Amino acid sequence: MTLEELVEQFAKHVAAQTDAIHRGDVRTGNKHARKYGAAIDQLLAHGDAGRDALLVLFKHERTDVRAGAAAILLRYRTAEATAVLEVAAKEGGIGAIDAIMALKHWKEGTWSLDPG
Repeated sequence: MTLEELVEQFAKHVAAQTDAIHRGDVRTGNKHARKYGAAIDQLLAHGDAGRDALLVLFKHERTDVRAGAAAILLRYRTAEATAVLEVAAKEGGIGAIDAIMALKHWKEGTWSLDPG
């Protein structure tokens, strides 16, 4: 898969997980979480090129997708990712919860989504 296809897979499965959670469908949500996790693993295996590919999602229409990408990129693009997460934290919904938790863990020093 190309980097662009991996980014598309990440966005697709983050959105699908959120939609499943809204429906109360935990099983489907977990399936999508595993799939976007696999996409992230593959992107990060490409190093900074994989990380750079995720930057396009900072402007995605869905808060959950923007927050998910920003949470992954906190170490790599701290200022930009923090700004995305701070905006997402104010928008409400699952994306906001993810943003709030990512920022909390970052500030506490317990964030570990991309150890580098």
